[in-house]
Amino acid sequence: MPSAVHCVIMGGGRGTRLHPLTQLRCKPAVPLAGKYRLVDVPISNCINSGFNRIYLLSQFNTASLHRHVQHAYRFDRFAGGFVEILSAEQTEASDNWYQGTADAVRRNLMHFHADEDDVFIILSGDQLFRMNLAKMVEEHLQRGADVTVAANPVSISEAPGLGLIRVGENDRITEFVEKPTDLEVIRRLVPAELAGVDGTEDRCLASMGIYVFGAKELESALATDSADFGKEIIPGLVGRRDLRCHIFDDYWEDIGTVRAFFDANLQLTDPVPAFDFYDEESPIYNYPDILPTAKLTESHIDRAIVASGGMVGRAKLTRCVLGVRSIVADGCKLENVVMMGADHYERDVVRLEKRDRLGLPAIGVGENSTVTNSIIDKNARIGKGVRLSPQDCEEGWVDESKGLFVRDGVLVVLKNAVVPDGTITSGK
Repeated sequence: MPSAVHCVIMGGGRGTRLHPLTQLRCKPAVPLAGKYRLVDVPISNCINSGFNRIYLLSQFNTASLHRHVQHAYRFDRFAGGFVEILSAEQTEASDNWYQGTADAVRRNLMHFHADEDDVFIILSGDQLFRMNLAKMVEEHLQRGADVTVAANPVSISEAPGLGLIRVGENDRITEFVEKPTDLEVIRRLVPAELAGVDGTEDRCLASMGIYVFGAKELESALATDSADFGKEIIPGLVGRRDLRCHIFDDYWEDIGTVRAFFDANLQLTDPVPAFDFYDEESPIYNYPDILPTAKLTESHIDRAIVASGGMVGRAKLTRCVLGVRSIVADGCKLENVVMMGADHYERDVVRLEKRDRLGLPAIGVGENSTVTNSIIDKNARIGKGVRLSPQDCEEGWVDESKGLFVRDGVLVVLKNAVVPDGTITSGK
């Protein structure tokens, strides 16, 4: 191994495809699986791989991300590890926002203090996967590659919108096509070993947005005005430098859209989920909490995750993920619901008096309410007798006064939203 491995996690731009979940936070800070944040996944992959020099590059709505990282990742000072957030800043050289992933890394090279023989791993901050990054680095060094790109076999129906790779002998990358939409182009990139058999769909290699560079190679690649790795840097290096492919044939989900986020959460309730948060050998780390265990009162549950501090009354839950401090009152029915919970309980007199004075529902889901196919963001207040569903709403429907959105066929209740008693979504 080199003297140091620097892990750089891309915090993303405005996260428009994940809006409205990113309306008040950046993508890496979006809550996941009841008690985690998206950023916990790449950070945990780095730590479990033995790498603890971790930089997180971000620029939009970073306050909640800062709080989470500061509480969750406190390394032993003798170990020399850290998770450092580097936000876009004005300098003598530039006063602009990051223009892309490559531009973000370029503008922070001075903060990495890397030696020539160090190695950099560039990762995305919005993916769900478990990977031993040390194996990828070892493979990169053994091959003497300039750049190694991690790739995951995906079906051709999933390929549009992803960077696709063709490899030759010894996994050398011979072609890289960023986000093709032409089916003929996609089919041309299907290798013989990934062709479908017995009616299964053809697959091709999709870039995971995870790259390994030597320090010198990274500096050389960034000595241009190219703004993005996937769109410009990697395609521009094909045929000019020794690019290799590290094939990762396991679960990998790019959580770039509301639908992808919704489905990735709900699959965790399956008896054997595609991604296992219960793996003790490679845990996903998180902040320590002092919350009590969840409390359920005569509830009927069919596949659900209820995080610490949750309180569920006489309710029916079907395929639900309930985050920390989630409160569901008596008579409620929740089906296919991702509920992110709350940042606090409403127990002190000041909060209760304020709530009563303003005539607000309590945080959580009120009595006799029904919610289906929905995401309920943090601190949302859903009143009594409410009926929430995207079923009768057109794509893009919005009720800003109540903080309700329909995106990718999913109803989203905005963070801090107030949904009055008796509300029924109709899309009209």
